[in-house]
Amino acid sequence: MIDVLPDFTMSPKIDQVGVEERASRFTKRSLKGNTKLNGLMLALNMIDLTTLEGKDTEGKVKQLCYKAMHLHDAYPGLPTVAAICVYPSMVGIAKKALGDSGIKVASVATAFPSGQSTLKVKKEDTRFAISKGADEVDMVISRGKFHQGEYNFVYDEIAAIKELCGDVRLKVILETGELGSLDNVRRASDIAMYAGADFIKTSTGKIQPAATMPVTLVMLEAIRDFYYKTGKKIAMKPAGGISKAKLALHYLVMLNEVLGEEWMNNEWFRFGASSLANDILMQLMKQKTGLYQSGDYFSND
Repeated sequence: MIDVLPDFTMSPKIDQVGVEERASRFTKRSLKGNTKLNGLMLALNMIDLTTLEGKDTEGKVKQLCYKAMHLHDAYPGLPTVAAICVYPSMVGIAKKALGDSGIKVASVATAFPSGQSTLKVKKEDTRFAISKGADEVDMVISRGKFHQGEYNFVYDEIAAIKELCGDVRLKVILETGELGSLDNVRRASDIAMYAGADFIKTSTGKIQPAATMPVTLVMLEAIRDFYYKTGKKIAMKPAGGISKAKLALHYLVMLNEVLGEEWMNNEWFRFGASSLANDILMQLMKQKTGLYQSGDYFSND
């Protein structure tokens, strides 16, 4: 947390037309050869493979963990994904399945995805996830309180969860599809960072629209401004709606231009997009063999 807080009602206003135009320019860049190959490898290493369904079973989580460690055995030397993201009840299963692979276990918490519960319940949810071995916790902000203008309530809730997390990294999900405007995305980003977020994250994946390039650009610029003011680096995670390797590369171009080389690794940037992994694998095999493999060669989980 920061000792002197800003007035969150005074967060910078966003020029929506300017943001959309700038974001669209990142999609015009073309990566070729080794630059493209390195970008695909990097994007693969930034993925949080995720299963967050009511029908999740131990077997499904174990299969996802196996995939994380064996993305495509026909292509030796591939990096692993960054993390597996599951519900708190599945953290212990994932932790055991991943063993000493180095892949982190992230757990959603705080009455995910709605956040419609008491702080007491949210704290218990978080404690349970951490007790089972979660390396990272993904919390949701109280969007209802945010829309009521109760910004200090949102701040205090994030700060309370971060205090529980200690060294466990906290991703704060803004659910940008429910915030209504880019001005609100910027304000929510500022609140989360000043309250102690280690990551700011666009979405739960349960609401549309989820991650978009204009929204992510606004959040990246908020991270940049926060870094200039405080010297503290904050990580970023766009989640939901990023399923194609080409789009992931556009995001990496944007990341590099806005925040620079220091953020170009999975400590500071993640993709919340499980289906993205298979498309990247197909592109990598195309780069390696000159031929596209059928989707049947890759597991769905």
